[in-house]
Amino acid sequence: MATLEEKDLLIIKVAHWKGPFYLKKEGMPKGVYVRLGSTSRPAGPELISELQRSVLSLSFDQQPLPDLTKDSLDLEKIEQIFKSRGKEINKDKLQSLGILVPHARNLVPSIGGLILFGRPSELQQSFPDARVSCGRFIGDNKANILDRYEVEGTILDAVESVPKFIARNTRLAAQIEGIRRKDIPEYPHVAIREVLINALVHNDYSIKGAHIQIAIFDNRLEIQNPGMLPFGFTMEDLKAGVSRVRNRVIARVFHELQLMEVWGSGYKRCMEDCRLGDYLAPEWLELGAAVRVTFSPHQRTLTKEPQPPQEVLHELLERQKAILSLFQPGLQLSFREIFKLLSESIPERTLRYDLALLRGRKLLVPKGKGRATVWQLFQ
Repeated sequence: MATLEEKDLLIIKVAHWKGPFYLKKEGMPKGVYVRLGSTSRPAGPELISELQRSVLSLSFDQQPLPDLTKDSLDLEKIEQIFKSRGKEINKDKLQSLGILVPHARNLVPSIGGLILFGRPSELQQSFPDARVSCGRFIGDNKANILDRYEVEGTILDAVESVPKFIARNTRLAAQIEGIRRKDIPEYPHVAIREVLINALVHNDYSIKGAHIQIAIFDNRLEIQNPGMLPFGFTMEDLKAGVSRVRNRVIARVFHELQLMEVWGSGYKRCMEDCRLGDYLAPEWLELGAAVRVTFSPHQRTLTKEPQPPQEVLHELLERQKAILSLFQPGLQLSFREIFKLLSESIPERTLRYDLALLRGRKLLVPKGKGRATVWQLFQ
């Protein structure tokens, strides 16, 4: 007993225990619960495993893959990537980064090493959900998809290919400053890159059946990755610049390749980019076993006012500009010819949508009917 400010207090001392804690009447593992918002939910096997790893100060991606060898990694690709950054790579460096780890007197790939540099067959067999899916949807829900893209390769390839998908499926507005034209992208490039890298580095790769998703709608862009925030880490910590790394190998390699700067600074750079570009601040949400960041489009890209022809041309998506570039005055092309001539393959449904849009903007016009239809520049 103790007295504080004339009030009696009962002090209970409990011996330290690393956990995870559970309800005694339900036992382990059924009695382990986690707090999500205002509710408590049973922890699944992946969450319990993460709790146990946190006690050992071991991240999921540091664990060895004893059934694999270093040949399961694309060593040539590793060398090329590091060389492009002006860095040498050898066996000792692979060990120091945790890409290769010792196991039973052998060096084998770590989980993080395979996710970053695994050969496609090995990666598909061991971690089929270590991937990124992109979709452009019509309207504000996922009922109708216009364009889709599955990142080929590893999560490192997503750093370059995802922004290209976003660029070809979003708009540009123009702002005249004196005699110069300033392009305004629909979504902030630097902020998008920061959130994408954050999703790749902090994704929970232990969760089966879920992967990183990029969804573009008419009124927003969403980046979502599986996994709650790390235990003991809150949204307030994120916004304050506190760093808590879930995947140490992946984070270390991203930092070594200069894809990440100081840990914990990504949120600040994201918000600063939005502020300087006059974008609304993105919304960060923890949705059960996933984290989603939602961006709103720049107001200038939402204008519905009639525009002169040069402005209509300027605001076309990159893939629509590519379609238009196939034509010359007097040249007629069928749907099938247009489809074959495009350097970047897109779904047929997307091409039909784009042709209809170009027709509506009086840039292309169809001639004929049915399969005999050809397209030409609007006169």
